[in-house]
Amino acid sequence: MLAAMPVTPTPSGGDRVRDRGDACPGALRLHAADDGALARVRLPAGLLTNRQAAELAALAEESGDGNLDITSRGNIQLRALPAGSGGELGTRLRAAGLLPSDRHERVRNIAASPLHGLDGTGHADVGAWARELDRLLCADDEVTALSGRFLFGLDDGRGDIAALVPDVTLIAEPDGGTAVLCYAAEGPGLRLPAADAPRAAVVAARHFLAAHGGSAWRVTELPADRRPDVAALAAALTAAGMTAVPAAVPTARSAAPPPGPVSGPHGRTALSVAAPLGRLTAGQWRLLVAAAEAGSGELRVTPWRGVVVPGLADAGEAAARLAGLADAGLVVSAASPWYGAGACAGRPGCAKSRADVRADATAALTGTRPGGTGDLPVYWSGCERRCGHPGGRWVDVLAADDGYRVAVRTGGGGPEDGGHPVTVTASDLPGAVAAARSGPDGDGTP
Repeated sequence: MLAAMPVTPTPSGGDRVRDRGDACPGALRLHAADDGALARVRLPAGLLTNRQAAELAALAEESGDGNLDITSRGNIQLRALPAGSGGELGTRLRAAGLLPSDRHERVRNIAASPLHGLDGTGHADVGAWARELDRLLCADDEVTALSGRFLFGLDDGRGDIAALVPDVTLIAEPDGGTAVLCYAAEGPGLRLPAADAPRAAVVAARHFLAAHGGSAWRVTELPADRRPDVAALAAALTAAGMTAVPAAVPTARSAAPPPGPVSGPHGRTALSVAAPLGRLTAGQWRLLVAAAEAGSGELRVTPWRGVVVPGLADAGEAAARLAGLADAGLVVSAASPWYGAGACAGRPGCAKSRADVRADATAALTGTRPGGTGDLPVYWSGCERRCGHPGGRWVDVLAADDGYRVAVRTGGGGPEDGGHPVTVTASDLPGAVAAARSGPDGDGTP
């Protein structure tokens, strides 16, 4: 039985005042969850070598629950760790090159276009930007005051990362020699030489801290008229020896890498896969490591809870590897109902959750019809915090005391104008979710 229900809005803007540091977990400061300690390992631009990826799988199996969770910023979480395991975890992450600075480990939040250099689209090597930005952040004592939620975004010009609304965004321009720097992926922006982009991003973060670091964790928490002054930022860049001039900010578009093979220059093929509900078993993860060994020796974890494996030279081997990943339960087609679906930890891992949302999501998605390329993302949440929910337009499946509330929502957090939030039992979820994702007119309106 479907009944109209109000939806509790999720705050995502406004004039907040933060009077404490954020409690965002890291690799050293673990979070005490109901299923044990939780560690979040930052992966700037999602980049991992084979050796680093193999070490994460070993940590998940030897110390955690055997799974690796991908976050909405392309980082990795390990769950069910023993209490007091931060010391050993830190030692192993340092040895693998995943913890270059203990003091900076929570501020290394860098998202980058995951298909840069792989598909002939994009205007800059944002991977090089990411490595330089990470080096600069780890050498700067002042930026340790940033919240663990502050996000740097490096967009190669295709608009995918800008759509995530990072706090400081760099967008490559078509000439390849310039980039636009902006806050919250919106204007006004500043044009500067691409070679200065990583250094300018650090200056922008410090500029935010000087003006608002004591009152806000993220730029998007500030109302538009209180966001960092871009003219003052231009002066700060000039003082640091960089040239920056006013520029329009390119239009962002949500464009997660579709799962499947990605053809690129020089006959190389990359593999793009998504993790069901954002979680991979250590065994599935090792299949990706094996595929990377046949490619460039690198994996790229994406903010859309997926993994890209670059550089396979043989198209036949790429197809065989992709088929093996599909057999192992990974999402390799945009037609899969699992594509674009996510969930928070839920019960039993989180005490605040009202339901085992991952089990209910699995039951709702298993055996349902294939999805459509225009279907909206869908996210199951155990409580009103909606940890890890996507941006843009998405289907919100919120656990309630009397079932689940289903609504189409916008990035601003409120129900979409004209939507009809409903409450359903777990058994009615498959139909309600499918209707909300595609709508009777194929437009995502429930």
